[in-house]
Amino acid sequence: MTAVLVDKREVRIRRMFGSIAPTYDLLNHLLSLNIDRYWRWRTTRLVPPVAGAPILDLCTGTGDLALAYDRAANGQCPITGADFCHEMLCRAVAKSERRGAGERIRFLEADAQHLPFPDDSFQIATVAFGLRNVTDTDKGIAELARVTRPGGKVAILEFSQPRNWLFGRLYRFYFRNILPRVGQLISQSKDQAYRYLPASVTEFPDGEALAERLRQHGLKGVVWHSFTFGIATLYVGTKDDKVTR
Repeated sequence: MTAVLVDKREVRIRRMFGSIAPTYDLLNHLLSLNIDRYWRWRTTRLVPPVAGAPILDLCTGTGDLALAYDRAANGQCPITGADFCHEMLCRAVAKSERRGAGERIRFLEADAQHLPFPDDSFQIATVAFGLRNVTDTDKGIAELARVTRPGGKVAILEFSQPRNWLFGRLYRFYFRNILPRVGQLISQSKDQAYRYLPASVTEFPDGEALAERLRQHGLKGVVWHSFTFGIATLYVGTKDDKVTR
């Protein structure tokens, strides 16, 4: 069994993200050189919405992926953004209202391990850079699969580890040395959130290892798409449309 290297207790994760909420969007875009916007846009193209059917964005944070899906659907899909960090959700609500999506996107406080939705509720259940922070990864995947409709998609966008020898070395130096210093300087996180970030990515399964976890929860046809030389990866699985309850 792999040793747990980072503290992912719910109380710590909630406190940590609450404390960095004021600088979260700024640092996301700054530290990724705005490439994170492209990753979300690609997600909406690779897992496109069907007009009229509901979408869940789990661990929504400040709502960027929920808003990306609202744009992709031309406002024709009801979208729910769920997160257990109140401070993040406050910013998500304000952002959606500024962008004219306040009446279309509903944000609510919920634990990814115990979602307050009936089985088979959503055409797409997504999570962007959040599954890694869920205390029990398998519970998070199980809940995503449970609330997805038969024939619907589970889409997980997550950081991964570049395999290219030269680029991988350069990226790891940046990720482990420069990013934490810049993030800490700007966020002033008491929980060292931007040191937690590379540590949690290093520990988290990626590639085939994460794809297999999705299969173990009954998702079929699991594929993954590598973005930007493997810095991020989108995993997509389909809920068996033959499932009956």
